[in-house]
Amino acid sequence: MPIPVWDYRGEYAVERETILEAVERVFRSGRLILGGEVRAFEQRFADYCGLRFGVGVNSGTDALFIALKVLGIGSGDEVITVANTAVPTVSAIVSTGATPRFVDIDPATHLMDADQLEHAITPRTTCVLPVHLFGQCVRMERVQAISRKHGLFVLEDCAQAHGATRHGTMAGAMSDVAAFSFYPTKILGGYGDGGMVVTNDEALAARARRLRMYGMERESFAEEHGYNSRLDELHAAILLTKLDRLDSYVERRRALAARYHEALAETSLVLPQTDDANLHAYYLFVVRHPKRDRIIDELAKRDIAVNVSYRWPIHLMPAYRWLGYREGDLVYTERVMQEVFSLPMYPSLSEEDQDRVCASLHEILQIIDDGR
Repeated sequence: MPIPVWDYRGEYAVERETILEAVERVFRSGRLILGGEVRAFEQRFADYCGLRFGVGVNSGTDALFIALKVLGIGSGDEVITVANTAVPTVSAIVSTGATPRFVDIDPATHLMDADQLEHAITPRTTCVLPVHLFGQCVRMERVQAISRKHGLFVLEDCAQAHGATRHGTMAGAMSDVAAFSFYPTKILGGYGDGGMVVTNDEALAARARRLRMYGMERESFAEEHGYNSRLDELHAAILLTKLDRLDSYVERRRALAARYHEALAETSLVLPQTDDANLHAYYLFVVRHPKRDRIIDELAKRDIAVNVSYRWPIHLMPAYRWLGYREGDLVYTERVMQEVFSLPMYPSLSEEDQDRVCASLHEILQIIDDGR
């Protein structure tokens, strides 16, 4: 049987009854948009993160965009982030009218190299946007110190970091405002798009609620220009049921990661490295090898799917050529992205299938290492 890189069906089979009960509850309520399910999920997810306020929106991309807007980011501003992230991180910045600026990454963790931040700050810099890639947090204490020194906002991109911590603090609780995605593949994923802005700042939360609903605080009366970006009741109800299982999802992912580490330790793969201060939630199990594409092809012949997160650095994409970056500007970012790929990782992945993945990798790597 084929082994997908991600699959929700095993999880759904286990949780089907509670999910359908939640769906039925919404259909019987008479309310499909911004009702009790959204309010309950917003509060409980904010509580989970150790924060006061959550604002449910249409997607993780919208969460980033609206978070930037509530901070007042717009034309003329620069936002510092990384280029080895998903396009939506940068798309959200550009959509506000601001300009993204990139720093290189730590080649060990693939996360923003916070020590490079000060070199990237200009008089136009207003915000730092660290991305907690693959389920692991950036060195936020360093990001916070530099940002405070220069009077910059901090916005965490937590799309891949539900349940991850640094020094015991949850992802999302180490900044002015943070953005989460509930896209189906995420650690806490729905069955469609969804996102949330979280913060401890009541004024920022109030503005996020206003912006997600056309700038309105009362019906049909706009206080400011806003947007249509609402988490719907159905997805909120489903996510609310799954939130109770979030810690178990993370625990299972960490157990699978430990098995990968043990089984692949003696191979030529470069395995994920975890910062000692972090609890890695393993949204992805990302490995590196200079013969990545050949490995992927050989795994496909064995009906094993893997993913590349991400194959192309954003600063070299045609859509962002206007930013003025050239090949060689971000040395580690470009080098790492030529080698990374992620192995199957989801809570319902069986140990039997995982063992098959590892055995196949051993066979393929032996051939490659022998020069055949």
